[in-house]
Amino acid sequence: MTKLYEQVQEAAAAVRARAPGAAPTVGLVLGSGLGAYADGFAHAARVEYADLPHFPRSSVPGHHGRLVVGERAGVRCIAMQGRVHLYEGHSAATVAFPARVLIALGAKVLLVTNAAGGLQPGWPPGTLMLIRDHIDMLRDHALRGENDERLGPRFPDMTHAYAPELRALAKQAAAATGIRLEEGVYVAMPGPTYETPAEVRMLRTLGADATGMSTVPEVVVARHMGARVLGISCITNHAAGTSDAPLTHDEVTETAARVRTTFEALLDAILARLAHPLPA
Repeated sequence: MTKLYEQVQEAAAAVRARAPGAAPTVGLVLGSGLGAYADGFAHAARVEYADLPHFPRSSVPGHHGRLVVGERAGVRCIAMQGRVHLYEGHSAATVAFPARVLIALGAKVLLVTNAAGGLQPGWPPGTLMLIRDHIDMLRDHALRGENDERLGPRFPDMTHAYAPELRALAKQAAAATGIRLEEGVYVAMPGPTYETPAEVRMLRTLGADATGMSTVPEVVVARHMGARVLGISCITNHAAGTSDAPLTHDEVTETAARVRTTFEALLDAILARLAHPLPA
């Protein structure tokens, strides 16, 4: 049996040694072009993935490959500036490993973000979408293999993969700040190619609203370990077949940069409500 539990604990101990202080209560996974949010953490400590045992390293532009521990909007946070993906040659379990470390360090809430292709023609690039549910098309699973009960149960329930109370909180935050926030289903595809028009038609038939190449493994292990999850996609482009323009990664990062201020304002409003919950 692999020593996954021990590896998670070793990586967590290495983070604590480099970023001492109070344990974080919220973990953030910052997707393509969104990592700058952690640059605004107060009293921040930065830890390179390369300095941590067992940590995979990202090779994708826009994914810096470091952890940032600090405070934002009154909350002690730990953020991943960049993630790894299956298409880089990793297993789903390896992709999800950093999220396990965030939770082992104390995060009770995992806030996952991503850049995604829009499947709804009425959603222009720059739209923010609250993830209500997901469809896993990755062809690998983060929990495949032997299970260690110290991390979580063999068969975790995914009925509420994205916590309803956190989604309600995010909607309140968006309304209070005047930010348009759509809600929909995210589908994870393996990549690295963008979807074909035929695949996009299939995904829309299945009920998906946005498509990307990440997020699901991290959500799965967070639920496995008992953390609550909130997910937000930044719709950075129209999916194949919904427009005539070719798809490029440059468009993804450019759109994420354009809506950065709005996205960060939403995250701040969400964190503030996590720090000081409003009356129901």
